[in-house]
Amino acid sequence: MIKIDKLKYDEKGLIPAVVVDAVSGQLLTLAYMNKASLERSIAEGLTCFWSRSRQEYWLKGETSGNYQHIAAIETDCDRDSLAIYVHKDGPACHLGRESCFKEPVYISETQTLPFNINLLMELIAERKENKQEGSYTTYLFEKGLDKILKKIGEEATEVIIAAKAQDKKETIYEVADLAYHLMVLLVQMDISLEEVRQELSSRHVIDQKIKQEKMTT
Repeated sequence: MIKIDKLKYDEKGLIPAVVVDAVSGQLLTLAYMNKASLERSIAEGLTCFWSRSRQEYWLKGETSGNYQHIAAIETDCDRDSLAIYVHKDGPACHLGRESCFKEPVYISETQTLPFNINLLMELIAERKENKQEGSYTTYLFEKGLDKILKKIGEEATEVIIAAKAQDKKETIYEVADLAYHLMVLLVQMDISLEEVRQELSSRHVIDQKIKQEKMTT
């Protein structure tokens, strides 16, 4: 464990801190810390930064409620930057986005990024807010909840049929379709993936039945 006194701060006493989602690995934001804000972050287990524009300490979530609970802090080989892995209570960006990094500067035509379900969720939400002609996702949102629910029912049936036939490839394909339409439903109902994760984490889903079916007589 490296002591914070051994870190290399710049001439203003600051060190850049890259915040990363501890669950998904998604890059969330880039902020700055000084020794005091880093000490507070470690003591409270919550990210606390130094605002260069306001010249004051900034406890993430103090206003919005979107706290970032620290799982680990690492420094690089030069000890002049930090990577902070967090479990977040809500969007990391002040614009309500899961990540501050969203605006593309360059996209390769030959190289691809690893799939990230959070980014897919953001893209679906973007199609709801900014309608795009010819987009199937936009079409679903325009048709509304009943259409989305109908598609979920259809895709769930397709999963059952493929699985019953023990067709592994087709089952994977249909499960992916079902997952996508469920994500559209979550966006439609303003439910985040984090809320679903929290619900799953609160349950003993492996060994216990969560709901008992109601008996009718």
